Amino acid sequence: MLTAIHPKIPMRNKNITRKFYIEKLGFKERGAEVVAFDGYLILTNDQIELHFFEFRSLNPKENYGQIYIRCDDIDNYYQELLDRQVEIHPNGELRKKSWGVREFAILDPDMNLITIGEEH
Repeated sequence: MLTAIHPKIPMRNKNITRKFYIEKLGFKERGAEVVAFDGYLILTNDQIELHFFEFRSLNPKENYGQIYIRCDDIDNYYQELLDRQVEIHPNGELRKKSWGVREFAILDPDMNLITIGEEH
């Protein structure tokens, strides 16, 4: 019955969030006809759809927003992000974890933790 999940995560500034996810992570914006109000943003990349809600008073140092994204070609995506000069989380470089998943992590401009993993 369940078919998909679309996480909603906080953003302070729609333009900054849009620019980061599109220019750095390769996402695309869903059309304005889908998003009917200013404080909301929907971005897609392949089968991934992320929703962002405006939270202007968010303190990034107190933000615990997190998402985990699975991928099927982590080495190439990791290299794409490095080529786009995306900063990898200081404790999140690409490596195989003890649970058998290769993953890495980044932080977006609002300090939402994005972990990307591939099962082997």
